[in-house]
Amino acid sequence: MQDTIVAGAYLCDEETVKVVCTEGPDRIRELIAMGASFDHGEDGNLHLAREGGHSHHRIVHAADMTGREIERALLEAVINDPNIVVFKHHFAIDLLTSQYGSDTVCHGVDALNTETQEVVRFVSKVTLLASGGAGHIYPSTTNPPVATGDGMAMAHRAQAVISNMEFVQFHPTALADEGLPIKPKKTRENAFLVTEAVRGDGGILFNLSMERFMPFYDERAELAPRDVVARSIDDQLKKRNEKYVLLDISHKPREKILSHFPNIAAECLQHGLDITQQPIPVVPAAHYMCGGVRAGLQGETNVHGLYVAGEVACTGLHGANRLASNSLLEALVFARRAVQPSIDHMKSSSLDLSASNLWTQPVVPKSLGSDVMHKILRTTKEVRKELQSVMWKYVGIVRSTTRLQEAEQKIGELEAKWETYLFEHGWQQTMVALDACEMRNLFCCAKLVVSSALARHESRGLHYMIDFPHLEESKRLPTVIFPSSHMMSTWSSRQLHQQPMY
Repeated sequence: MQDTIVAGAYLCDEETVKVVCTEGPDRIRELIAMGASFDHGEDGNLHLAREGGHSHHRIVHAADMTGREIERALLEAVINDPNIVVFKHHFAIDLLTSQYGSDTVCHGVDALNTETQEVVRFVSKVTLLASGGAGHIYPSTTNPPVATGDGMAMAHRAQAVISNMEFVQFHPTALADEGLPIKPKKTRENAFLVTEAVRGDGGILFNLSMERFMPFYDERAELAPRDVVARSIDDQLKKRNEKYVLLDISHKPREKILSHFPNIAAECLQHGLDITQQPIPVVPAAHYMCGGVRAGLQGETNVHGLYVAGEVACTGLHGANRLASNSLLEALVFARRAVQPSIDHMKSSSLDLSASNLWTQPVVPKSLGSDVMHKILRTTKEVRKELQSVMWKYVGIVRSTTRLQEAEQKIGELEAKWETYLFEHGWQQTMVALDACEMRNLFCCAKLVVSSALARHESRGLHYMIDFPHLEESKRLPTVIFPSSHMMSTWSSRQLHQQPMY
């Protein structure tokens, strides 16, 4: 608990931390029973690793791909359960909600089958969002291509409370493709991670003039915590107007480098760089959103029938900065905790299937013709890159009020420009296409990050403000964004359909 709270800069919800630390071990035992295989030591017990910010060796792991092994075991269990139906290649568009007086109720979700381009409506008493983060609001992210903040944006549009969106964790060292001798043929969907272990093993950071810079920022130099390293790299890039820095491990014995970092060595070699001889070009990449849809201790939200778990949620566990490996643990604990209340909610509510017609049906823009669609998609791709570059330049690792205000203005203008382009080309309010819907969600999440960042007049954890460089005890409260009034009438902030009222 102590390690989590210290890492979270004392912004964590203590009860949530207690719940996760208490129930974590049982969740891991369940995973093992389900067939997840974790590393064991010589003595036959689980091998426990220690990562940054942890005072003890306590992390159960599967080599350096723990998340992958957990996902493998869970997917296998899902596929083998006859009661679970998986709809692959379905993109969630918007939650179906209605108002009962001041209460919002969730009745399911509209989805787009991206293979057949058909819209599918799922009417349901209980909906759980486990849609991950929003790393793609930045140009470089370690997240998979699907992490476009869809769950956070859909929930926000559906009147769910959003919290702590300013706390974006950046991984300090992702491979900087522009610094490789042979550039990758096509842009990567997500950044290639250069593990912290390279610094742990003696890797040294230099700017492009081969000046070592970390000792100027922190006496721990390259071994400082990741947020300090990310801030220092960011400062160098901004001061020197450069795109990346260099991480050098070439002074170590060749065999040692190749045995410890075979993946990194192979990836770099493919692009003409030998890490046993040359430094590795690196740049910080968006890694994890500590904020998200505000959740209670059972994964419940303020929208009845809507639950959240994992990175999309903000449970209060991470506070202002996530402790290493707490993301997987949180997802497991809260997914499990949401089960009983979901069952109770399901038993106590009635499902009116005829209600399915209460909401306007989203339409696929076949009527626009392929030329127009091609234009719209091309413009959307450009707008996406533009939004990402504004976010990196103005809402990155180091922030200031003036830069955030500039970002707010630029994002507003960019969104208005994009929306006008769409609607001038015959786009309708209820039309849906994968790229356009993702773009709408990216805009929504970017605006949530900016407004949350503007609201926090202090520097705490991952949120670092030049004009408020210190912690303020009086500001030790979560940032909360309440449901938007429908005055906010950009496409990204509105649900596709009008809510039925009761």
